[in-house]
Amino acid sequence: MEIIAPATMTRMNFNQIHFVHKTTIFLPADGILETQAWNLDSRSERDYQKKKGKKATPRPLILGSGAMRVSMALLMVFWALVSLEGVISHGVQPLSRIAIHKTVFAIDDHAFIKASPSVLGIKEQNKEWVTLEYSTPRPSNDDWIGVFSPANFSSSTCLPENPRVGPPFLCTAPIKYQYANYTSRKYKDTGKGSLKLQLINQRSDFSFGLFSGGVSNPKLVALSNAVAFANPNAPVYPRLAQGKMWNEMTVTWTSGYDISEAEPFVEWGSKGEEQKRSPAVTLTFDRKSMCGAPARTVGWRDPGFIHTGFMKELWPNSVYTYKLGHKLFNGTYIWTQAYQFKASPYPGQNSLQRVVIFGDMGKDEYDGSNEYNNFQRGSLNTTKQLINDLKNIDIVFHIGDICYANGYVSQWDQFTSQIEPIASSVPYMIASGNHERDWPGTGSFYGNMDSGGECGVLAETMFYVPAENRAKFWYSTDYGMFRFCIADTEHDWREGTEQYNFIDHCLASVDRQKQPWLIFLAHRVLGYSSNDFYAHEGSFAEPMGRDLQKLWQKYKVDIAMYGHVHSYERTCPVYQNICTNKEKFFYKGSLNGTIHVVAGGGGASLSEFTTIQPNWSISRDFDYGFVKLTAFDHSNLLFEYKKSRDGKVYDSFRISRDYRDILACTVDSCPSMTLAS
Repeated sequence: MEIIAPATMTRMNFNQIHFVHKTTIFLPADGILETQAWNLDSRSERDYQKKKGKKATPRPLILGSGAMRVSMALLMVFWALVSLEGVISHGVQPLSRIAIHKTVFAIDDHAFIKASPSVLGIKEQNKEWVTLEYSTPRPSNDDWIGVFSPANFSSSTCLPENPRVGPPFLCTAPIKYQYANYTSRKYKDTGKGSLKLQLINQRSDFSFGLFSGGVSNPKLVALSNAVAFANPNAPVYPRLAQGKMWNEMTVTWTSGYDISEAEPFVEWGSKGEEQKRSPAVTLTFDRKSMCGAPARTVGWRDPGFIHTGFMKELWPNSVYTYKLGHKLFNGTYIWTQAYQFKASPYPGQNSLQRVVIFGDMGKDEYDGSNEYNNFQRGSLNTTKQLINDLKNIDIVFHIGDICYANGYVSQWDQFTSQIEPIASSVPYMIASGNHERDWPGTGSFYGNMDSGGECGVLAETMFYVPAENRAKFWYSTDYGMFRFCIADTEHDWREGTEQYNFIDHCLASVDRQKQPWLIFLAHRVLGYSSNDFYAHEGSFAEPMGRDLQKLWQKYKVDIAMYGHVHSYERTCPVYQNICTNKEKFFYKGSLNGTIHVVAGGGGASLSEFTTIQPNWSISRDFDYGFVKLTAFDHSNLLFEYKKSRDGKVYDSFRISRDYRDILACTVDSCPSMTLAS
């Protein structure tokens, strides 16, 4: 069945649809959705990577989604949505740039696509590979396969709200897509192909559409059978986080069970000993909680229910086991596998403590599919290195730009699945970035659309942080000899604000004799960076960012670390643009300033440096990587920058000092003295 739009018809009117030869539906020419979104290349990521570093000329990119064989009900959905006003798309995700101004159903009785197995997770696994077999009599190298969930992806409608993002007529974005010839090199000649894709449990079934015409003139030629996990509602993807007390650990997970269906809880206890149960709280949100498109329109997907359990009064450094459970009201129990973690050390405790910090990692697909976030090329490598070295990691800080969902809600499930081996074993602490929070008119400090309409709701719900108010995403947390002060750069931090007062208190309240290592974390660069766009602004940091500089100096912050810039850079100990210590690799005694580090190379596309390297910039690396801090005791700290591709150390320094070195007077950090004896 085909839908075409002849130029002779000038009004969009459902009564003017003409049926010809029982297989063709004529649509009016002005029934085409005239959006004006742009992409850098019609083949999206495949060709865009070849143009990396070059400014490509934008041109229209269009994509259509398919549906079941056309019925009158589906046509009504089509007419309701295709008449919506077209708008300009914005975003960095390949599919988020897509403008749909041409959609054609071309179900071919001689084409097919079949997915197997049809039931996934029989052994209670939450990710599984699906094999697709497909064939079409008119193959092309531009044919592609879209993955849709729920399987009936034409069953909902939504309206355009973001003036820069328009919804396709089906109003359900694919979770990911792949070209039909990706693993079938003879597809163009034979018209036959096969493909393996990895699916994760996301609380609904899946279907696969075979499209011809490329992404610029898509035609749905075949639709697969539905596949689903045996229990799509199962609890999945636990993520640990430190609680508000040093001896409390929280665990957050996702399920399809509302509290009206089942009681969520976590069963936990010391390894090898009797286990106890603690109830979990449950949160969720709906489409109306989103601030704009695409989160409120094409990117919307039911997030399920997010549960958080609290494990309290833990013994420091002790190993605990836990598993997640739901008690259905018929008496049945649904369980996850057993996990384990090590409790945090007491603040000031002298023991080996290892911390990993990075920003801007995002997610990627193990099956190589061209999903929304495939510009995050280093994401899987970073994840792999952390998993491989997990026995030598105690806590992780992901300082903003978490998964780059940018309003495509399904991607948060994909991300929490990707980091599950890490987040289920060690605390996974996050900070808020522009791609989580920013949206005009919602109280964010920056009035851009980087969150894709999420306006912080996803990050604040999917992850727990020990903030007084998660809508204000600043907090402090202690880990043994470390004090971490985490700022929220998407809210005003300048002097006189609520956040400035919080930062002042966080830095001032630490006992440096017990916790000598004082670390400041934030997403945007509030200190020093020679990234090219900061250099062009002339600020070499976020404008107004250094309003905090006098606090860092006053309280003798050791290291301030940021993301946002997708590369690595380390400064000398610096204050007011002047290096306060000439050493580069082994600091003894007082630093006299703060070392600033950009660690935003977790996975997203890399950021260029300015051609001139400032005097305060010691080390720069245009590559993916992460930072590891190791506190051996109260006097010795090791800093390491490791590349994601091999996990090897490419930059490092050590700090060796005594408590009196922290107390030592330096510029703008000398306490008042009296002449009285």
